[in-house]
Amino acid sequence: KPGSYFVRVPKNRHKIENFYMRQDLDPLYNKLGYRFQNQTLLQEALTHRSMSAVNNERLEFLGDSIINFSIAKTIYRRFPLAREGQLSRLRANLVRGETLAQIAKEISLGEYLILGPGELKSGGDQRTSTLADTVEAIIAAVYLDGGIEASESVIMHLFSQRLSKVSYSRDLKDAKTQLQEYLQARRHPLPTYRIAETEGDAHNQIFHIECTVDGFDYRVRGKGSNRRRAEQAAATQYLSWLKSNKLDKKDEQYG
Repeated sequence: KPGSYFVRVPKNRHKIENFYMRQDLDPLYNKLGYRFQNQTLLQEALTHRSMSAVNNERLEFLGDSIINFSIAKTIYRRFPLAREGQLSRLRANLVRGETLAQIAKEISLGEYLILGPGELKSGGDQRTSTLADTVEAIIAAVYLDGGIEASESVIMHLFSQRLSKVSYSRDLKDAKTQLQEYLQARRHPLPTYRIAETEGDAHNQIFHIECTVDGFDYRVRGKGSNRRRAEQAAATQYLSWLKSNKLDKKDEQYG
């Protein structure tokens, strides 16, 4: 049946014997804007290393480069006056892991992942790093299946809304820089970041960073796969709170 496939996991490749999966792929194809000719490539792109020795890690490597190239080419053409460092910042904001994971959730990618029992039980189908890696793997699979034009078409389709909202002035600055400048312009103290907790194994840690600003009775926590990402997440939340409450002057809120 078109849009469906079967997967058999060989006994000698991992601990689970005689594993079969049947999946209706039409919804995924529609969200990708692409239909695979060779569904084995898609199967490999969706297979986590916890499930099989034949998994998506090599495809992740290739897909990461393809996404970076495609996005770099797009912003290079869109911003002809931007310097190299500025272009790098714009690209980094678009292709970071959190963004890829958001895209994965928008297309319900977690429903299609092929995970080992332990990984599935621990919530691997919603883990940011796993989802981001799988998006990269799928882009590589599209490239191998249909060529560079097909892969770039899928990338433009998945990133279309984000690319349309790219701001040359706003997106050149990360969240921590924006928060710092916002506070400085209003003569407030600079934010303080501290590690509130970490969770997970050493090779797959999640950092929780707390952000506070002296004079404000408010604190947030951001989380990420490393300290920098968690700090950026916390800064984003704090800046959003400041702007939503229009706290241009400290004494407006706290007298």
